[in-house]
Amino acid sequence: MNISITQNGTETTVALEGRLDTSTAPELEAKLDTIPDDVMALNFDFGELRYVSSAGLRLLLASQKKMNSRGGKMVIRKPNEFIMEVFEATGFSDILTIENA
Repeated sequence: MNISITQNGTETTVALEGRLDTSTAPELEAKLDTIPDDVMALNFDFGELRYVSSAGLRLLLASQKKMNSRGGKMVIRKPNEFIMEVFEATGFSDILTIENA
């Protein structure tokens, strides 16, 4: 998986390419741990992400909780049809902010 992180003030965008699964989630978690505590907007660009497993979902949930505790927001952008089906089947579509454009 390729991970690209861009920061603009208190906003961070994490672009993912490939698969977010058991083997790649620890790498993403380590990179997310380097994001400064003053970030108030965390955006995940899923435009090039093909797959997400339960390990990826756990990481997204932890990130959402962290942003909520700061009073910030987290947005998932451009998930593909398969990932949207996973979000809907697991109820994540009800707790995550998802933008398709």
